[in-house]
Order: sequence, then structure tokens, then C-alpha cells
Amino acid sequence: MYISRTIEQPVVQDLERKMVFISGPRQCGKTTLSRHISGSLPSTLDRNYLTWDALADRESMRKENFPAGAGCLVLDEIHKFPRWRQMVKGLFDTRGNEIKIIVSGSGRLDYYRRGGDSLQGRYHFYRLFPLTLGELGDPSRKTLQDLLAYGPFPESFLMASQQKSMRWSREYRMRIINDDLRDLERVADISAVEQLAFRLPDLTGAPLSINALREDLGVAHRTVSRWLAIFERLYMIFRIYPFGAPKIRAVKKEAKHYHFDWTAVEDKGKRFETCMASHLFAWCAFQQDSSGREVELRYFRDIDKREVDFVVVEKGRPLCFIEAKNADTEAHPGLRYLKQRFPEIPAIQTVLETNNDVLTKDGIRIMPACRFLGNCDEFLAGK
Repeated sequence: MYISRTIEQPVVQDLERKMVFISGPRQCGKTTLSRHISGSLPSTLDRNYLTWDALADRESMRKENFPAGAGCLVLDEIHKFPRWRQMVKGLFDTRGNEIKIIVSGSGRLDYYRRGGDSLQGRYHFYRLFPLTLGELGDPSRKTLQDLLAYGPFPESFLMASQQKSMRWSREYRMRIINDDLRDLERVADISAVEQLAFRLPDLTGAPLSINALREDLGVAHRTVSRWLAIFERLYMIFRIYPFGAPKIRAVKKEAKHYHFDWTAVEDKGKRFETCMASHLFAWCAFQQDSSGREVELRYFRDIDKREVDFVVVEKGRPLCFIEAKNADTEAHPGLRYLKQRFPEIPAIQTVLETNNDVLTKDGIRIMPACRFLGNCDEFLAGK
């Protein structure tokens, strides 16, 4: 079953002029999307897909023996080859007029592309994240509940089994630690890293105290910081930082973290909040990658402990305030506080278990979460 992805059409358009790099969490659909795009374009290539993980393909790429003809060629996981940048640069410079090139890979592709980038000006970069409600094409509460139960990764979601999804989730985290992490970094104490990975879901959605984690794990503050940064590079977690403005007394230090695989989060409310965070983070990334917009996802918390789950900002200015609730249809106090200080900015409370869509006297829209997540552009365009 092929599920159309948000980045698909922009990628096809960008391939007319440049290479496209696609990075993201493992098993989020990068290879499926890349091969679908390559197969949908006119081609005389005898092969349009090569992966570094296949021995025969690896030898072909080492010898720079690429398929003859015209069309779209996918090079998957090629960044595992130390000289991959020079190889891809040579291929594009000599044959860029006849072949379109997609380079796909895991978080390491994003990591390695940053250092000494000899490919500058020759590619556009996209991040592909797990499935969103909008991509599933059915923005109903039932579909959202399935997404929350089975997870947003295509394999896990399509299994439609909570037990199988839980098993998949645990194995997924172990593969990241035992395979991806070992390839990216030298980490002496893998058992402590595993302990951190399985501890983090319980701390989702709250300002993360690295000092408290340091004490729990018995390691240095710098070590925990480094491990968290590795988890981010491997797209295991993402962090969002506080929103501050002159009008409010905001906390400006600790970040909150969320998991792309929200089935690791057991608490129902935190799992829904994580789902919302993942959708908003993916929306911001798409705006950055496809349009160059300077949008970011933040959260609000002030010294008086007023909080709002999410603030979408562009160039430091708020576009929208968003609170995620399971069933509470009373406007959240933190949302009312921000609405009073930024009356021109939309304030939305998304509720998982409601069909009602109302505008309060304070100007706060309380609406079904499925309606919001099914079409984030409608509520976050900000143009």
C-alpha cells in the first residue's frame, strides 16, 4: 500500500534542476518514496535504484559503475561510503543533464552532509518524518485514534495491532542504539545509553533536566548532553525550546523533548501531546525545506508557571498558540493569558475527544484535534 507523502511533489519539482537529498528517521518511508518517484518518471535506465547495503550495488558504486541511460536514479545509504560526496558530485557534474539523482539515508546523511560540503549548490535537502494524519487522507477521529495506538511509522501503523506495535517499537529503539548509534559515534557505555533511551519516554513533554538525568545515570553532565544530541541526530527524539517575548516573563532555558515513535509514551495525555508535537515539528520542517521559511516550534512557560504546549514562530514572532487536550473543552488558562497579550495571534485548543468546534468569548478556538491535524496549513499558514 503506497501512501502519498507531503514532500513528494516539491521533490519532483526540485529534481528538474538539482539533486535531492532525503533524510529522516529509519523506516519512515524514505526508500519507498524515493523508489516511487523514480519509477513514476520517464526512464531508459536499466536500474533506477542502488543501495550501499547490497553487496553487488556497493561494488558498482565503489567502481562508479552507474547505470547508463536517462531517468531518475536513487542512491540509498551511499553516505556510508567515506568518499560519497566526491562520488555524487562527479556523477552530477558529468551526467546531471540526463539523470535526476535522489540520495536517501538515515540521520547520518543529515549529520555528514554538514562537514566540508563540496556539494554546495547542487542539491536541495528534505526531511521525511513518520506519517501524519493529513497524509493518511482521512482526518477522522477514528484514524487519529488508530495513529495514536499503532504509531506513525508505516510498518507499525499498517499492522493495526497494539501488541505488534509495542514489540515493533521496542525492537526499533534497540536497532537505533545497537546499529545506528555504533556507526555514528564511539560510545563506551552502551548499557547506560540504553537506560537513557528507555527512561526518556516517561519524561516526555516536560522541561528536561540534564542534571537530574546525570544523577540517575551516574555520568557527567557533558556525557548526557552528548547522548541527547546523538539521539536527535538519529531522529530518535526532537527538542523544542521556550518562546520568549518582551511582553511576557518567559522561562528561557530548558528544552522539552518528544519522540517520533510516540507509542513509547504510555501516558495517554502525553502520547497525544507527542503526536501533536510531531505533526507541528514536521510542518515546520517542511516549510523550512520547501520554502525557506524561518519557522520553528517552541513552547511557553513563564516564571509564574503558566504554560502553553506549543507556539509556532516565524522569525521569532508567534504565528499561532496551540494547546493539546484529551477531553477538556474549557479554554486553558495559559492560552487565555497569551491571547490577552497577543490578541492578533490565533489561539487554538485542540481536543482529542470532541466533535465540537467553538470560538470562546476570549477569542480562543476549541476544536477537534483530527480537524486541526488533518490540514495544518489551514491554521498555520501565517502568510
